[in-house]
Amino acid sequence: MNDRAALSSIEMLAKLVAFPTVSRDSNLPLIDFVEDYLSTFGARCRRTVNEDGTKANLYAVIGPDAPGGVVLSGHTDVVPVDGQDWHTDPFQLTEKEGLLYGRGSSDMKGFSAVFLSRLADLDPASLNKPLCLALSYDEEVGCLGIDRMVDDALAHFEKPAYAIIGEPTTMQIVRAHKSINVFRTVVTGQAAHSSQPHRGAGAIFAAARIIEQLRQIGEGKRAAAVDSGCEPPWTTVQVGRIDGGTAVNILPAHCEFLWEYRGLPDEDPEEIITAMQDFIETEVLPDLREFAPEASVETTPIARVPPLMPDPEARAETWVRSLNGVRDGGSGAVSFATEAGSFQRAGISSVVCGPGSIDQAHQPNEFIDPAELERCERMVDDVIAYLSRS
Repeated sequence: MNDRAALSSIEMLAKLVAFPTVSRDSNLPLIDFVEDYLSTFGARCRRTVNEDGTKANLYAVIGPDAPGGVVLSGHTDVVPVDGQDWHTDPFQLTEKEGLLYGRGSSDMKGFSAVFLSRLADLDPASLNKPLCLALSYDEEVGCLGIDRMVDDALAHFEKPAYAIIGEPTTMQIVRAHKSINVFRTVVTGQAAHSSQPHRGAGAIFAAARIIEQLRQIGEGKRAAAVDSGCEPPWTTVQVGRIDGGTAVNILPAHCEFLWEYRGLPDEDPEEIITAMQDFIETEVLPDLREFAPEASVETTPIARVPPLMPDPEARAETWVRSLNGVRDGGSGAVSFATEAGSFQRAGISSVVCGPGSIDQAHQPNEFIDPAELERCERMVDDVIAYLSRS
């Protein structure tokens, strides 16, 4: 151990919060800091970057190059603070009345701060299986970085046995969550004077028909809801934005909208998009092209986040439940999505468990209770002890 490494969880959290890693901006200064910090422990690090090189994932392995390790995973990006009524500087960790305020304190730099700070007393030579640390970019805008990191890590290191994704769950175990599926649909019609609709094709009416179909699909999912453990316990469908048209007396040639569905873990995530494409092909396009043969409807995926499925063998769940600091309770299923599904899809048994409350996520005056960090410290210490004796 050296003086540089001897940072408490709160001290490390203060350093991480001070990096304003809003998703629209670069996270490279934070990644540079963490990689430099990890080098003092002999970590073997790999970066994977986005297309323009402005953001990076960091995957680090400490200990032997052997199968059966454990991944502790957190995302580096945070949501914006624009327009929010903050009572403190969001990018300076501030203690008030026993709570720690700052953007990302709960979601989810608290978890990363804990696992980084607990390295201070670690002797890498004591590990019989590797400790793997994962920090991703762009989780908040659709989990855009995680698959690149997981694929690269498995191409260069042995596969871990377990992954703990430290999203804020008040240290309760989440074994299942919904998928996220986000799309942009662009309807291209043909402009014409509104008195002569037979000379064009109105893109907004066509878009409205598709949106109404989405609403009906969502209502059908709600009507068929069963007790899934999620809140709400059904697949949800919604349209978040729509743009189109130029003037009230012009048939609109263009309309586009953003929509999403969040599917229950055991539902086929392709079901809704397939149904929508069929509806467009059979119902919308024939009418749209009656007077405008070149009219079109194009749907493009923006984000596809896989669900976290309950492991029938409950491998990670059983093991994590045995660790100190982990709370009992909760349904074990949530509606918000995480990067856990990407680790699970790669064959790594995964759960979500971390300090802080999801109720604080994305909120002004976001905070974390230091007691949550202390619980997480006990869990991470047990993870290291497990890797040392395995």
